[in-house]
Amino acid sequence: MLRLLQAMRVMPAPITASRLAEETGVSLRSLYRDIDSLRAAGARIEGERGYGYRLVEDFALPPQTLDRDEIEALALGLAEVQRMGDPTLARAAASVLAKVGARLPEGHEQQLIHAISQVYRPDSRLSSSADLDLIRAACWQERALRLRYIDRDGEATERDIYPLSLMYTERTLTVLAWCCLREDFRMFRSDRIEAAEDAGRSFRPARAALLRNYLARLRSREEAKYD
Repeated sequence: MLRLLQAMRVMPAPITASRLAEETGVSLRSLYRDIDSLRAAGARIEGERGYGYRLVEDFALPPQTLDRDEIEALALGLAEVQRMGDPTLARAAASVLAKVGARLPEGHEQQLIHAISQVYRPDSRLSSSADLDLIRAACWQERALRLRYIDRDGEATERDIYPLSLMYTERTLTVLAWCCLREDFRMFRSDRIEAAEDAGRSFRPARAALLRNYLARLRSREEAKYD
């Protein structure tokens, strides 16, 4: 059951029962029994057979049980988020750092404050003219957006999209989306989005499936480069 808990902590959800059984080396029958036992012990596990499972609340892992390397990784990751150029996420990262520090045992808090690994970026890594809060909310709420977008040739176009995800790369912030005009997946650079507004309709509950398909396509293209 401890192996099962760890697998559910680190694997992207929802996780199928067959994948969990393979990861933990047990039969499906044992896997279902272990999930029932964990639920009885206080773990909040959402999902059911045929759909997949998600660990919502882990009774065995209080927030402060972090070792030194985990604290180092957390401090480095949050410092990088603060320098990305997304004001909302920068504030959130600072808030998370303060909350985690307040829950760490004496001595461990100092490891967080005086972390060995540091991020130095005189300027923000990314710049964006788009309303990132609007785009992020549209992703979560599965609302279509109407964009005024400048394409690679410098031409202004208007199109409706289903926003799926914000992708932070080394030099650009890109909106992964389903383009209603092209009827296909497209990437929209945030620094080329002149304006964005709610298009007045929902695409719920398609976001998870669309994003999964888009990411699979991107991975297959990447793998094809090395075949």
